[in-house]
Amino acid sequence: MKNWNEQAEKIMIERFGKDTVISLSTVENGIPYVRYVNAYYEKGAFYIITYALSTKMKHIEKNSTVAIAGDWFTAHGKGVNLGFFGKEENALIAEKLRKAFAEWIDNGHNNFDDKNTIILCVELTDGLLLSHGTRYEF
Repeated sequence: MKNWNEQAEKIMIERFGKDTVISLSTVENGIPYVRYVNAYYEKGAFYIITYALSTKMKHIEKNSTVAIAGDWFTAHGKGVNLGFFGKEENALIAEKLRKAFAEWIDNGHNNFDDKNTIILCVELTDGLLLSHGTRYEF
């Protein structure tokens, strides 16, 4: 990390350590695709509840490099399919997502009995955060 520090991480948690809409970009056959997703940030990664058979996940299976953008933040990362939302290994992050997305998580949009309801983790590899005239890079 270039100048990533405790202050930068604090800003990331304040901005993104809750239900946050970010843009997520994937690439297929040299063509970029971008969409908005609800995400939650923690310790250098964003977590997203999605559907395993979605276009974004098909793209990530072929090319795991993604780009994201949020509130004065842009980054690249590696998309990792953590698998079924309800599997035991995902219990800790699933509980955090349930809390972060409490306002809408049980509105019928997600089927938590469906094994294709998964958690996508975007592990950040490089990025730029701007805050009050300060530029943080990693």
